[in-house]
Amino acid sequence: MKPARTKTPRKPVLKKGSQTSFKDPVGVYCRVRPLSFPDQECCIEVINNTTVQLHTPEGYRLNRNGDYKETQYSFKQVFGPHTNQKELFDVVANPLVDDLIHGKNGLLFTYGVTGSGKTHTMTGSPGVGGLLPRCLHMIFNSIGSFQAKRYVFKSNDRNSMDIQCEVDALLERQKREAMPNPKTPSSKRQVDPEFADMINVQEFCKAEEVDEDSVYGLFVSYIEIYNNYIYDLLEEVPFDPIKPKWNSCSTPMRNTDFVPPQSKLLREDKNHNMYIAGCTEVEVKSTEEAFEVFWRGQKRRRIANTHLNRESSRSHTVFNIKLVQAPLDADGDNVLQEKEQITISQLSLVDLAGSERTNRTKAEGNRLREAGNINQSLMTLRTCMEVLRENQTYGTNKMVPYRDSKLTHLFKNYFDGEGKVRMIVCVNPKAEDYEESLQVMRFAEVTQEVEVARPVDKAICGLTPGRRYRNHTRAGPVGDELLVTEVVLQNFPPLPSCEILGVNDEQTLPRLIEALERRHQLRQMMIEEFNKQAMTFKVLLQEFDNGVVNKENYIQGKLNEKEKVISGQKLEIERLEKKNKTLEYKIEILEKTTTIYEEDKRNLQQELETQNQKLQRQFSDKRRLEARLQGMVTETTMKWEKECERRVAAKQMEMQNKLWVKDEKLKQLKAIVTEPKAEKPERPSRERDRDKATPRSVSPSPIPNAPPLRLRHRRSRSAGDRWVDHKPASNVQTETVMQPHVPHAITVSVANEKALAKCEKYMLTHQELASDGEIETKLIKGDVYKTRGGGQSVQFTDIETLKQESPTGRKRRSSTVSPTQPDGAESEWTDVETRCSVAVEMRAGSQLGPGYQHHAQPKRKKP
Repeated sequence: MKPARTKTPRKPVLKKGSQTSFKDPVGVYCRVRPLSFPDQECCIEVINNTTVQLHTPEGYRLNRNGDYKETQYSFKQVFGPHTNQKELFDVVANPLVDDLIHGKNGLLFTYGVTGSGKTHTMTGSPGVGGLLPRCLHMIFNSIGSFQAKRYVFKSNDRNSMDIQCEVDALLERQKREAMPNPKTPSSKRQVDPEFADMINVQEFCKAEEVDEDSVYGLFVSYIEIYNNYIYDLLEEVPFDPIKPKWNSCSTPMRNTDFVPPQSKLLREDKNHNMYIAGCTEVEVKSTEEAFEVFWRGQKRRRIANTHLNRESSRSHTVFNIKLVQAPLDADGDNVLQEKEQITISQLSLVDLAGSERTNRTKAEGNRLREAGNINQSLMTLRTCMEVLRENQTYGTNKMVPYRDSKLTHLFKNYFDGEGKVRMIVCVNPKAEDYEESLQVMRFAEVTQEVEVARPVDKAICGLTPGRRYRNHTRAGPVGDELLVTEVVLQNFPPLPSCEILGVNDEQTLPRLIEALERRHQLRQMMIEEFNKQAMTFKVLLQEFDNGVVNKENYIQGKLNEKEKVISGQKLEIERLEKKNKTLEYKIEILEKTTTIYEEDKRNLQQELETQNQKLQRQFSDKRRLEARLQGMVTETTMKWEKECERRVAAKQMEMQNKLWVKDEKLKQLKAIVTEPKAEKPERPSRERDRDKATPRSVSPSPIPNAPPLRLRHRRSRSAGDRWVDHKPASNVQTETVMQPHVPHAITVSVANEKALAKCEKYMLTHQELASDGEIETKLIKGDVYKTRGGGQSVQFTDIETLKQESPTGRKRRSSTVSPTQPDGAESEWTDVETRCSVAVEMRAGSQLGPGYQHHAQPKRKKP
C-alpha cells in the first residue's frame, strides 16, 4: 500500500480550465559580464546569440589528470560582454511589463555566482539604469494620464484591493498630508541626487493598446529573504522603550532607537495565491517616487564584504510591482464601484543572492551561516525545477517541495500557471569561477525544460468602449440644435444693413423685407427638399428595417436549426459519455482481471520454476545415487567374483587333499597287508629321538592323472616385489635351522598404512600351539591392493607352515602336505588350507593393528 501523499492546493477550476493545453517553457537568458582585467584567463566563450561554450581552465586540467573537456549550453538568447541595459530590457523585461499592463503576472529573477553582475543587471549603476528603473519608466509612460487619484485604491490584509469614492479618497489624502512623517513620498519633492542618474532613462518606451476606459493605481513593496526568514524592507519600526533592544552582534543596546524587525509570514488567499501578510505596500505616482521607495529599502538590505565581493548580497530580495486597474462607469467620469471588476496584476523582480563556496569566500561565523542558508534555498529551487521537469516529462505525480524554502513557497503560483517566468543567468567568465559556473549552467539547462501554463486573459467588463473621451466632448441636445442652426444660417444670403438713416429712409426696410422674403422662399425650398429626403430616407429606413427583419427571421431560423443540431449533438455527446463511462468501467474491470491473471500467472510461473528446480535436484540426486549404486554394484561384483574364485580354489585344494589322503591310506593299507608282521618296537623317548634319527618312509607320489596342485612358492615372479614382514612382538624365538627370510622387506611389529603403501606383498608370522604341544609357526602371505576409500587391503593367497616335531611321532606333517587323521581329524587338518584365503582391509586414516576385517567364508563344521 502506498503512503498517503500530500498535494499542493489546487487553484479554482475556472482559472485552470483554459490553460491546460497551452504551456510555455521558462525563458532562460544568459548574460556574460566582461572580465575585470584584460589578461585574466577566460573559461566561457560566446559561440552565437543562443550558445555559450565552457572551457576547462589550465589549472583544472592539471588537477584532473590532463582531462580536457568543452561543454556547450543553449539558451533562449545570449547577451555578450558588450550588451547594454537597453538591449537586455527590450528582449527580456519589455514583454513582462506589457503583460502587466494587460492584467497578467510576471516573474523575473537573476541567478548566478557571487560577483557575476546580478545586482548590476537588476538595479543598474550610476549613469546606467538597470531593468528595475526601466520597467518603472515604461509603466508610467503607459498609464501616466490614466492614473486614479491617490487613495482611490486601498490595499487590505487579504491580498486584494478596496475602492473608495472621490470624497473618501480626498479625506484620506488630507489626513495623510497632515501627518508629521508621511509614509507616502510626495511627487513635489526633489529627486535624491544619489540615484538621480540611475533613473534618468533617455529612451522612451510605452506599452501598446492600453485600455483608455480604465483607471490605474501602482503599488510597490520590497522584501528580503534572509536566513529563510522574510523581512519587510519598507517597514517603519517605531522606537519602543519597553521591548529589549539588540544590535547586530546580539548584545543589548542602551541608548539607541534600533529595534530588530519582525519576520513576516506567508499566507494563502481565497484564490490559493501566496502573499506576505502585513507587508507594506506604497502607492506611487511616478518613477521618481517608486525608485525613492526602492532606494529606501535598498539601504536596509543585508550586504557584507567577502573575499570574492566587496558588497556581497547576503539575502534574496524581491521588489513587487502591483498594478491595479478598474473600469470607468458608463458616463466615463468616475471609477466603477464594483470590487469584482478590479484587475490586479503583479510583476516580481527578484535579485537572488549568489551561490558560493565557503572555501573561496573565507566565510566564518555569521557569514558562514548566511552562505549555508543561501545555498540551501538555491538547492531547493533547483530541486523544485527537477521535480517539475520529471513530472512533465514522464507523467509522474511527485510532490514538488515548494515548502522546503520560503523562496520557492512564495513563487509557487507562478510555476502553477499564474504568470510568465523569466530567468537571467549571469556568469563571470574568469577561470576561478569555472566550477560554480558549471553548476549554474546545469541548473539553467534543467529550468529550460520546465513548462508553465499560459496565463488567461482578463475578462471584459461589458461597458461601451471609448466612453472616456466621448462623454467629455458631448455638450447635450441644446448644443446640437445650436450647432445645426449655425450651419443652416451660413447657407442663407447675407442680410443687408438694418440701420435706418432717418425718418424719410424708405430703402432700408424694403431691402430688409426683400432679403427676408428670399430667405423665407429659400427656407421653404429647403423644407420641401428636407421633407422629400426625409420621405426617401424613411422609405429606405423601412426597407432596411424589412431587410433586417428578414435577416433576423432567417438568422433565427438558422439559429433554431443550429440549436436543434446542437441539441442532437448534446444528446449524442451524452450518449457517448455514458458509453465512454461504461467502457471505462469495463476497461477498469478488465484491468483488474488482467492484474489478477497476471498475478496468478506470476505465481504459477514461480511454482513451475520451483517444481522444475525440485525436479532438477531430484534428477541430480538420482544420478548421483545411480552412480553411487553403480560403483557399489561394481565393487560388490568384483569382491564376490574374487570371493568365488577363492572359494573355488579352496574347494579344489580340499578335494585334491582328500584324494591324496585316500591314496596315502590305500598305500599304507597295501603296505601293511603285504609286509610280514613283526614285533612292535618300543617307542623311544623324545630325547633319544633327537639323538637318533629314524629313517622316514618316502611318501608315494600322487596319482599321475590327478590334477596338478597349486604352486605355493612363486619366488621367480615376486622376487622384485617389496614385502611387509609383520612380526608381532608376542612371537617366541625358535631354534629351528630353517628361518623365514625375505630380502628387501620392511619389518614391522604392528601393521600400518605407511608400510603397506610402499609394498606390494604382505607376510604375517603367526605362532600357535599345536595339539601335540609343539609351537607351530605359520607364514600367512598375501597381496596388497589399493581400495576405493583411499586405503590399502590385503588379499591372503598362501600359507606356509613351519613346525618342529619328533621323527617318531604319530603325526607326520610337513610344511607343504599333511596326512589325513582318522575319525574326524581330517576336518581339523584341512581347515588350515581353508583359512589361507583371508582378506585384511585397512580404512584410510586408520592405524592398522588389531582391527582387521575378515572377508573370508566362516568356518563350517562337517556333520
